Amino acid sequence: MVALGLVVAEFNRSVTEQMEDAALEAAADADAEVVETARVPGVYDAPLAADRLARRESVDCVAVVGAIVTGDTDHDQVIAHSTAQKLTDVSLDRDTPVAYGVTGPGMSGAEARERVEKGAEAVDSAVHLAEAL
Repeated sequence: MVALGLVVAEFNRSVTEQMEDAALEAAADADAEVVETARVPGVYDAPLAADRLARRESVDCVAVVGAIVTGDTDHDQVIAHSTAQKLTDVSLDRDTPVAYGVTGPGMSGAEARERVEKGAEAVDSAVHLAEAL
C-alpha cells in the first residue's frame, strides 16, 4: 500500500474542499493510505508543506491540491509558475513524487469548480509514480 501525504490549499475553499474529496476518493480507489493531510493558507504555501511531508519515512508520495483564480492583476500567473517550480524542486530534492493538482492560472471561480477532478488526478499521478519507482 502506498502512503500518501496530501497538501490542501484553503484559499478558494469552496473549490478546494471538493478537490480534497475527489483526492480522498481516488486514494481509496487506488488502495493508497492518506497518512497525513497538511492544510496551508494558499497554493503559494504548498511547497514548504510538501517538502516537510516528503522528508518523512512514512510518506511515499505527495499530492498537492489547490485552485488559483484570476484577479485584476497577473498575480495568479506568478503564484502558479513559482509554485509549480518549487514543487518540482521538492520532488527532485527529496526523491519523492510530488504531484501538482492545482488548477489555474487564468481561470474564473466557475471554471475552477468545473475542474475539481484535478484533485483525483494528482493522487492518481502520485500513487502511480510511487509504485513505478
